[in-house]
Amino acid sequence: MHPMRRIATSVWCALLVLVAACLTAGQAPTEPARGTPAGARATGGGGQSDARGRGERGQGPLTVPEGGFFFVQLSDTQFGFSNNDIDFIQDTVNAEFAIATVNRLRPAFVIVTGDLVNKPGDAAQIAEYRRIIGTIHPSIPVYHVAGNHDVENEPTPESLAAYRRVFGRDYYTFQHGSFVGIVLNSSLIHSPQRANAELAEQDRWLRAELQRLATGGAGHIVIVQHHPWFLEKTDEPDQYFNIPGVRRTPLLELFRSAGVRYLVAGHLHRSTEATDAGVVSIVTGAVGRPLGGSQSGFRIFVVTDTEITSRYYAFGEMPYRLGPPALRGRGPGAARGEGTGGRDQPRAGGPPGQGPVGPSPTPGRP
Repeated sequence: MHPMRRIATSVWCALLVLVAACLTAGQAPTEPARGTPAGARATGGGGQSDARGRGERGQGPLTVPEGGFFFVQLSDTQFGFSNNDIDFIQDTVNAEFAIATVNRLRPAFVIVTGDLVNKPGDAAQIAEYRRIIGTIHPSIPVYHVAGNHDVENEPTPESLAAYRRVFGRDYYTFQHGSFVGIVLNSSLIHSPQRANAELAEQDRWLRAELQRLATGGAGHIVIVQHHPWFLEKTDEPDQYFNIPGVRRTPLLELFRSAGVRYLVAGHLHRSTEATDAGVVSIVTGAVGRPLGGSQSGFRIFVVTDTEITSRYYAFGEMPYRLGPPALRGRGPGAARGEGTGGRDQPRAGGPPGQGPVGPSPTPGRP
């Protein structure tokens, strides 16, 4: 190649990397996120305070002890949000990287905690989401959760029916061993004014399900939904990013009486954890566009008979594999008792600007 052409090519490649890095830098926009009330900041809601629970920094690497298992939580893929519904190119890049990592790790299952797309009912965004989620290895169950961008900020019978036609039920129970996940439609709980009958039906179902599980020997009962119940304290003021206190307080009391300790959610587009009054609120950042100085990524949970631990991993610090020490190094799926094979090779790098795949050189740094 001619020297001048080689120089020009190098400059062009450097510019492309710089542009891609800017797209995924994870800085919060100056304008509120779509659907956020005027004056509410995406980092804290209500324009007042940021969550002060334990965030995504300073956590060490996870290990899976013998007899335990792990699962992955994806949240807020929100196809279309990165470029304000003009296209979803960046969202596709992020989601494909997340799914490639899931396929390498082979978790017991995957939950996607809502805002699957940005524009409720948008056929192109939904089709792209389903195309990419459809590439998850068929041995890995996937559980979808409805977000406010999937069923509208104020759900209606029509928006709920449209969601159910594509994704199935919006509240249900799933089980893996002694782990039980109860999936709720939190948009109904947050803003039920246009679908009160639907909220009442979900509430009746929830109470009956908790009563059934009370005699079923479940080891862990985990509530999974899109909106966080709380960010700092169970009695914190209402805001865009939490469940209103008038419904939060009685339902948290119901959960405590049923032995529920863990509440898993998304919606905030960054990660935080808070423990109050015996329950743990775990909020996971976005696979898609991050907010509040966060980075795109997903959360990994490790489940044993006695506890559940988790860590949020940004795309640039994904682990190569997880599993009991005796099984690590034996190929994808080893922790699940699968053969080594060679079907799911890791990608050489993450999305533009996110860095290579592999363990973080400094554990705990995002």
